[in-house]
Amino acid sequence: MGSIKQDAAIGFIGTGVMGQSMVKNLIKAGYKLHVYSRTKSKTDELVEAGAVWQESPAALASEVDVVITMVGFPSDVEEVYLGEQGVVHNAKPGTYFVDMTTSSPSLAKKIEEEAKKVGSYSLDAPVSGGDVGAKEARLSIMVGGDQDVFEAMKPIFEVMGKNIVHQGKAGAGQHTKMSNQIAIASNMMGVCEALIYSKKAGLDPSTVLKSIESGAAGSWSLSNLGPRIIDGNFEPGFFVKHFIKDMGIAIEAADEMGLQTHGLKLAKSLYEQLKEMGEENSGTQALYKIYE
Repeated sequence: MGSIKQDAAIGFIGTGVMGQSMVKNLIKAGYKLHVYSRTKSKTDELVEAGAVWQESPAALASEVDVVITMVGFPSDVEEVYLGEQGVVHNAKPGTYFVDMTTSSPSLAKKIEEEAKKVGSYSLDAPVSGGDVGAKEARLSIMVGGDQDVFEAMKPIFEVMGKNIVHQGKAGAGQHTKMSNQIAIASNMMGVCEALIYSKKAGLDPSTVLKSIESGAAGSWSLSNLGPRIIDGNFEPGFFVKHFIKDMGIAIEAADEMGLQTHGLKLAKSLYEQLKEMGEENSGTQALYKIYE
């Protein structure tokens, strides 16, 4: 199969907080980019940088060798891939489909099955690293699908991320991302509780952070989102509404396996309270407002 050529045309669907930076990095690497977003204005900056706007997923799919998606919800993923204007049945045979949305493992398997029927290839490759990781091209990319398809796509993944791991068959990338989100869910509660505790104890949370972030309590969320909380910056690196979606997928998958996830369920209930407070479009660090 071999690697995808440097002059390959890449279609990117979903140019939000993460997608914007990922597309810019692909353009900088010399790839030809075609873009589509339901809100056309979200692609204006990318078109100025050299990307070509397409009117629909179907139109985009017919012009490219690789389709990458970074959309919101599993329902969006299903529509983009398998709907009437979906990419699977409107692309030429041999197209590579890579869904980088955090979505359902079972849907990843379904997309791969449909792709194979039309002579194309599919990977599920959700990411972690937030807006900063996307900008700095150091995302962690968790990949499910056939090994040879993964190897072919690896040069493109290397433009967007640093920690790129093939986890197994279709759906394995999504299951890995669920593990990631489960770890983050309880950790975010701990980060918020630690910072509000330090404040109530009359300490300077920034000084406390200097002591605890390099010890056993250290985590990505503590080091990267802790300072934002202290600064009162609740802008989204990752939306509350999308985190709630991810936790729902994880709980459903865990339930299917007969697994109890107590911390995950508590975190989801707190984030749902946060959503009811009107914070669904804030960053996940806005959980701190529950404690305030």
